[in-house]
Order: sequence, then C-alpha cells, then structure tokens
Amino acid sequence: MGVNYFTDEQIKILKDNPYIEKISYKSIKYSQKFKMEFWSRYSQGEAPSSILSSFDIDPHILGPKRISNIVQRIKKEAERLEGFEDTRKHNAGRPRTRDMSPEEKIAYLEHKIAYQKQEIEFLKKIRSLEREAYWKLQKKNTKSSKK
Repeated sequence: MGVNYFTDEQIKILKDNPYIEKISYKSIKYSQKFKMEFWSRYSQGEAPSSILSSFDIDPHILGPKRISNIVQRIKKEAERLEGFEDTRKHNAGRPRTRDMSPEEKIAYLEHKIAYQKQEIEFLKKIRSLEREAYWKLQKKNTKSSKK
C-alpha cells in the first residue's frame, strides 16, 4: 500500500466516529456538524490537533499533512456562499444550455453534429482497417495450410 493510506485497523477506529461520514483507504469525509464546529473553534485560536482530539479523532492517525489539508479545505468551505454544505448533491455539472440565444444554440448543435460526423468517419476507417487486416491474415493462413 501507499505511504498515506489508512490501514484496516485505522479505518475501524475512525469508522465508528459520528463526525466521520465516510472513510476509505485513501480518503476521509467529515460531517457538516464537524466542519462547522471545527471552524468555529479554529477561528477562536484553538490548535487543529487539539480540536481533532476533542472529537475523538487521533491526530497521529491522520498525520500532519492531512491535518493541514483539513484546515485549508474548511477555510475554503467557510468562505463559500453555500458554507459547509456538500454542493455535489445539487450540481450535476455545468449546464449545457445556459441561457443561450437561438443563434448560440444553433451554432452549438451544428458543432455537435460536425463532431459526431467526424467520429462516425473515424469509426468507419477503423472498421475498414480491421477488416483488411483480417482478410490479409486469412489469406496468409490459407497459403500456409496449402503447403
């Protein structure tokens, strides 16, 4: 395993913590309640490792790099309009047709059609080359079996 991966024992210890929503060998996801409380205490000057200890999360398991990353991520989330809410639930990605004018929509769809035509031509060429290689192989095999 990698250097920064959690062991099975560490996962068992951390999985039972109510402030941890999800944990894998590589990553850990904290609850919204944890993030809000962590940020309020960190803003008052409390050290990250002591905050983690008070939430029954062993700072030695996480290591200094992960602790630093927690602080940086929670700082960023505190500055967002959404706060500590998980925005992945609401945003499925960038919308394709954001308030486009009819001319923009037409240009977008024309571009999409041209791209798909190129894809089709590419696939036809690959199929043709595969057939050609197959026939050459068949021809070679029939010549060698006649000898």
